[in-house]
Amino acid sequence: PKTIINFQLPMSNFVKLIVYDVLGKEVAVLVNEQLKHGTYEVEWNASNYPSGVYFYKIVAGDYSETKRMALVK
Repeated sequence: PKTIINFQLPMSNFVKLIVYDVLGKEVAVLVNEQLKHGTYEVEWNASNYPSGVYFYKIVAGDYSETKRMALVK
C-alpha cells in the first residue's frame, strides 16, 4: 500500500516530513531538504509496515503540523 501526502509551501524553506507510529517512534523520513515554494506530493510506500495508526509531521521553518492516518491492509 502506498499513500500520497500533499502539502503547499508559500515560500522556499527547509522541510522535514516524518512518519511516526502510534507510539511516537520515527518510521520514515520522506523529506529532509530545502524546497522551493509550490505544491508537493510525497509518496509513502507502507508495504513493509503493519496495519495501524500512523502520524506524519511536516515542519517548514516556524510552521509545524501533525496529522493522523490509518494504514489498513
